[in-house]
Amino acid sequence: MKESDKLCDLQSCFLCQYSLKEWLPAVDVHKKNFLVKKGQQLFKEGDPVNGIFFVYKGSVKVHKKWDREKELIIRFAKQGDIVGHTGLGDNPVYPVTATAIEPSVICYLETDFFETTLQVNTNLTYKLMRFFANELQESEKRMRNLAHMSVKARIAQSLITLKAQFGLTETAFIDIELTRQDLASFAAVSYETLFKVMNDLVHDKLIAITGKSIRITNEEMLYKLVKEDNL
Repeated sequence: MKESDKLCDLQSCFLCQYSLKEWLPAVDVHKKNFLVKKGQQLFKEGDPVNGIFFVYKGSVKVHKKWDREKELIIRFAKQGDIVGHTGLGDNPVYPVTATAIEPSVICYLETDFFETTLQVNTNLTYKLMRFFANELQESEKRMRNLAHMSVKARIAQSLITLKAQFGLTETAFIDIELTRQDLASFAAVSYETLFKVMNDLVHDKLIAITGKSIRITNEEMLYKLVKEDNL
């Protein structure tokens, strides 16, 4: 990662939004900004925890080894989101890997200063607690989905989730371009299965695909696929 100065506006990320205004000058002194290329890692699974990352611009995938050759994408982080927080426990190593999926600007704080920030900024600590709770709930739902949902329903749920998180472009495509392998890793299916199911969804006119861009054309039916598997 290439370090660069004066890229952060001290307003956009999770940390700055919920910190006291009086504390922001201290953040400005301690933060580091990095330019991250597409495919470059912020940290990898098993690395010792040295700090916390915030996405100022771009998108990052948070993923974990599934077996020797596969990975499971846990979530995606977009502008303003926090990354690396799951390494704050008693075992100070990152349990996941974070990789930029497009050129990104990342803000970094060393762990000691971040922990001091939490002690000083009670509203930030409260918001982070709520964030952890929501993330845990989503993780529990995701584990249930992996165990009980059909592959078609998991892919449908993944598309709905991506639309909810990233929104739509002006032409109504989901506002993130993923490789088919990344989409397969997010839905926890094989590449071959994803390819077949996506073709089926296109044939059934539930989605439309142009290059890496995906547009949901019948969201009601996608929800129906998910709901039927949850009955």
